[in-house]
Amino acid sequence: MARVELDHVWKRFGSFAAVRDVDLRIADGEFVVLVGPSGCGKTTTLRMIAGLEDITEGEIRIDGAVVNDLPPKDRDVAMVFQSYALYPHLNVFDNMAFSLKMRRFPDGKGASAKLPRTEVERRVRSAAKLLGIEDQLSKKPGQLSGGQRQRVALGRAIVRNPKVFLFDEPLSNLDAKLRVAMRAELAKLHRRLKSTMVYVTHDQAEAMTLGDRVVVMDKGLVQQVDDPQTLYDRPRNQFVAGFIGSPAMNFLEASVVEADGGVFLDFGGFRLRVPADLAAVARQHVGETVVFGIRPEDLHDRNFAKLMQPDATVTARVEVREAMGSDLFLYATVGGLTIHARVNPATKVEVGQAFDVHFDLTKMHLFDRSTGLAII
Repeated sequence: MARVELDHVWKRFGSFAAVRDVDLRIADGEFVVLVGPSGCGKTTTLRMIAGLEDITEGEIRIDGAVVNDLPPKDRDVAMVFQSYALYPHLNVFDNMAFSLKMRRFPDGKGASAKLPRTEVERRVRSAAKLLGIEDQLSKKPGQLSGGQRQRVALGRAIVRNPKVFLFDEPLSNLDAKLRVAMRAELAKLHRRLKSTMVYVTHDQAEAMTLGDRVVVMDKGLVQQVDDPQTLYDRPRNQFVAGFIGSPAMNFLEASVVEADGGVFLDFGGFRLRVPADLAAVARQHVGETVVFGIRPEDLHDRNFAKLMQPDATVTARVEVREAMGSDLFLYATVGGLTIHARVNPATKVEVGQAFDVHFDLTKMHLFDRSTGLAII
């Protein structure tokens, strides 16, 4: 295991800054996920840790040692790629053993030597047992399923016993069902190995289910670093709030006004009363236009709302109805605005019909319209 530290790291391609001032500390044995849209800088950051990209500014340390100028082979990291990168002419055993056969290791006498054949075989068979591919060792990659090929790629990394595992979107080539299964396998693998792992993905579901902590990036900048539940409950800005969570958070512009002894959000066609425990913060923005955010699962058919709040129910008209068995998604219009609600599947409303939607405003968010930073 090893610590990984990125100290104000930049990566520029000419005048374009792909990664900007990334400052990150990854603890021994931690599973950290870098997530964000395409072009956000997550893969470039991973490649700089691996030594596949040079650093423009800043410092990267692995286990306290600066590795800025070390070639990849000397950083004691193992990288698992999206494309598997297996040798098609070698069987599974030889694919997993390839790096062990090529590398030289310290012999304890100040020199280096290749690993004995018995040690290579021990490591390969141990990794194959861990990954459940013991019976596939004699097969070629072309004879394997996508999930099996991904396990071989993982095994090739495991046999090296590196300080740090690096994963570059390793599940993106798999179908949806297999992706979910492999997510669970990776989580179990981390618990068994207790190794430091840095994982890149554009899929927020992968990030939320795998990461001890999640690093949300956009346009080369780190937007927030937190455990998954904190990211979901307390996003630092509108970008994080919109990126984390599926379906995405609803965003509506509203004016903050005082009326009838309370603080309200005025959307033009309707108003919602800010709960008493949040009113003091909202009152500081009276007269301003803010961005109101609420997740689809916090919008309820009034008939199924567990807790009714005053001045938090409005009538909406259904435009699209998506029944998913355990969930019912409604796209509806209210006051000229569109909302996306995830309601009780027993809700009896069809396209074109009206229903009363109750906003759980204890879960509301407010963002500054110009900076995107969270107010509530």
